[in-house]
Amino acid sequence: MAGSEFHTTSWTLILAASSDPTSSSRQALATLCQSYWNPVYAFVRRNGHDPVEAQDLTQEFFARLIEKNYLEAADQKRGRFRSFLLTSVKHFLANEWDRARAAKRGGGEPSVPIDQAEAERWYIRATKNEETPESLFERRWALSLLDRVMRRLKSEYTSSGKSELFEGLVVFLNRGSDTIRYQELAARTGMSEGSLRTSVYRLKQRYRDLLHAEIAETVETPELVDDEIRFLLATLSGK
Repeated sequence: MAGSEFHTTSWTLILAASSDPTSSSRQALATLCQSYWNPVYAFVRRNGHDPVEAQDLTQEFFARLIEKNYLEAADQKRGRFRSFLLTSVKHFLANEWDRARAAKRGGGEPSVPIDQAEAERWYIRATKNEETPESLFERRWALSLLDRVMRRLKSEYTSSGKSELFEGLVVFLNRGSDTIRYQELAARTGMSEGSLRTSVYRLKQRYRDLLHAEIAETVETPELVDDEIRFLLATLSGK
């Protein structure tokens, strides 16, 4: 199941759905749209639309994406799905937002379930600093991607009956070697410090593997993965 979840974000799915849409491909695209709803919403909001209007426009954009209006223009040779999505939403707002606003929402189109209140809370916090719509989109894209990786990692540990271990280890993803924390966690779990360090190493390695796999699903070639990771890190660091 985990593998199929990742496949729903791939260029392979996008291109297949644009040429031969099926009920299963439409459902997979709905899952994809849910993954990328927040970056698009942040972009729309930053372009001056109020929360209600931004929610409507974001839903309408993804409804059209699922219905393949924009998928017909998708071209994997352009490299990054991130770039395709940003270009598509710019086109949507520039040329079709007034028509979309006048249309009845959700009239038979598949909706994208999303926590709209959470999306707005993030937007308000994020816009304390002046940012362009593009930079806000990219930062939310990066955070959404990392969130998907973390949820996938947690799911793997939970399915293996190691949810408590995961909760103890996850803190080490964001910090270097911390002897005191290793000793505390080893005492709490009954593991030796050596075994704990090995578990942390494996967690970090699996996290890197999942991050690489997630990014690989949104770019054209393996050579672009490292560039996209560097972009992601630069975006989150504000450089």
